[in-house]
Amino acid sequence: MTIRVLAAGDHFVQNRLLIDALRRAVPGEVDFRELTLPWPLEPFGRVGEVDEASDVESELIEALRGVEVCVTQMAPLTKRVLDASPDLRLFCVSRGGPVNANLEAAARAGVAVTFAPGRNAVATAEHTLAMLLAATRRIPQTHADLAGGVWRGDYYTYDNVGPELEGNTAGLIGYGAIGRRVARMLEGFGAEVLVHDPYVASAPNQVELPELLERSLFVSLHARATPETTGLIGAAEIAAMPRGSVLVNCARGALLDYDAVCDALDSGQLSGAAMDVFPEEPIPPGSRLLTTPNLVMTPHLAGASKETAMKAAAIVAADVARYVRGEPLAHVATP
Repeated sequence: MTIRVLAAGDHFVQNRLLIDALRRAVPGEVDFRELTLPWPLEPFGRVGEVDEASDVESELIEALRGVEVCVTQMAPLTKRVLDASPDLRLFCVSRGGPVNANLEAAARAGVAVTFAPGRNAVATAEHTLAMLLAATRRIPQTHADLAGGVWRGDYYTYDNVGPELEGNTAGLIGYGAIGRRVARMLEGFGAEVLVHDPYVASAPNQVELPELLERSLFVSLHARATPETTGLIGAAEIAAMPRGSVLVNCARGALLDYDAVCDALDSGQLSGAAMDVFPEEPIPPGSRLLTTPNLVMTPHLAGASKETAMKAAAIVAADVARYVRGEPLAHVATP
């Protein structure tokens, strides 16, 4: 029996990666259709009632005619799309969470939604460590000065040099797939690692948040954005950290009060900070983030690696194969 699949890839998780993974994993004949989404060349946003999606509802509806399975990263599974796609039965999102899918509407329509947990854990952990080192050792600032023809000897003064990881304490807020990898890397550098994650009872060196903040010269965020974690770190929490600490956020912008970060950098409470995620993306013109000193920023690409894209394709292809064989799905998000 032939199954019709729409590969709705983009310029990161490309259609060729999705199709190659499906051909390796899925038994039987597959009839492929393709739709290329504009992300990341065009930012994602809210589409209908879903978040972080490419605005391609009409194109997606047309491409889904007669299609049973869709594999994608950024396509919007809205009620409008579901109502117009009666043949659709499986919608596979090749990212860590299916935020671009209306799960309730999908369940009512009999469409299973899967996702790809852990696809970017290695990439994000490595990027986190790079950001921590860059902020601590002033790498972007010193590079910019040298590229501009300026050799600043004052970077070598005691008050301007950063601390070492070895022998100091690093606190990780969140101990999932990414946090565990960051912990191993930091321990390899000789740092003492503290962890705060109320959902992971077996985490080593688990402490309450106030103790972690008080003891940690380096703090890195790895929690999910939920109603409970929104605004988790604000002015009071940053003030509780040792003076001259470094704060890193490669998780979600909602976890952190960014005005408080800017205030702490201006005052010297934080000697450095590194951010890959922001409360508004892209960062709007005139934002304090663009002028605050000792702040290292990257445009939400901590999880971006070639391996992440390949792992994402392989994870969703494996669930399509399970669907074709009539087996339970491994990473289903719908009831």
